[in-house]
Amino acid sequence: MAAAIHDSVLQTLALIQRSSRDPGEVTRLARAQERELRAWLFEARPPGSFDASQVTTLAQGVAAVESEVEESHRVAVESVVVGDCALSDELRALLGAGREAAVNAAAWSGAPTVSLFAEVEPTRVSLFVRDRGKGFDPAGVPGDRRGISDSICARMARHGGTAHIRSIVGEGTEVELVMPTAESQG
Repeated sequence: MAAAIHDSVLQTLALIQRSSRDPGEVTRLARAQERELRAWLFEARPPGSFDASQVTTLAQGVAAVESEVEESHRVAVESVVVGDCALSDELRALLGAGREAAVNAAAWSGAPTVSLFAEVEPTRVSLFVRDRGKGFDPAGVPGDRRGISDSICARMARHGGTAHIRSIVGEGTEVELVMPTAESQG
């Protein structure tokens, strides 16, 4: 639950603080957050999840992340998808972690563009989220900031995947998410 609240409410509150001088933007953000919370409360669709009836493949999921982050954060998002496959619970988790990484890049990196690169291979699916922003020291992230640890790393681990964050101050950040496929485990 903490990851879901972080991915939605806390991120939106941070955006509202940044947009406090633009009442129209504050209203837009608040309404979007209200819709997301209502979907969670009344439709059991957690924040950051993908509607199974609309998003059924990895490529569609990457496109949904691209569109959502661009719209919410007013930062260009470019994506490339090599291969495609049906979404499983594990790949939905990968997309959720990728969404969080893209939101973090859009909100905090200062980069004008965030890049998504997804690749489907026989034994794994990878998703890279990159920015050429200000970068940060991952070891220096305060313990009460749960976005990376819960919404990215723990989410991937719960579903059998891995997350690696590489960041260089002044050069940018790359988040590598890898989920083994069912074929690699069988």
